[in-house]
Formats: sequence, C-alpha cells, structure tokens
Amino acid sequence: MLRAMTETPPDIAAMTFEDALKALEDVVRRLETGEVPLDDSIALYERGEALRKHCQARLDAARARIERILA
Repeated sequence: MLRAMTETPPDIAAMTFEDALKALEDVVRRLETGEVPLDDSIALYERGEALRKHCQARLDAARARIERILA
C-alpha cells in the first residue's frame, strides 16, 4: 500500500521533538558517509524529510502556544 507523501509514518508521528531531531541527525550522518547503497539512500532521504516535517510542525505548534501565552 502506498502512503501519501504528506502523511507522517506512525512511528514518527508518535515521536517527541527531541527524539525526531536525534533520528534526523542519525539519518543525515548515515547519508553523509556515502557508504549507503542508492536504494537505501533514497529510503533514508524520505525518512529524513518526514522527520524534518515532523520537527517543523512541532516547532510551529510550540511557537503558536507561546504567541497565545504572550497575547
């Protein structure tokens, strides 16, 4: 079954910001080595993009909360 590109995988959706950021750093580290086969690199890149979007959404939510508190 194909997953929509905008849908966050369940394992990522349940992550805290800190856990997602650490996982994203691990993905980047693995990709930077250049030792990952092409197909695995593509899968890692896709996971990294999902992690990045999740982190950005968590940051946006935190920013919105702070703005509501300050208002």
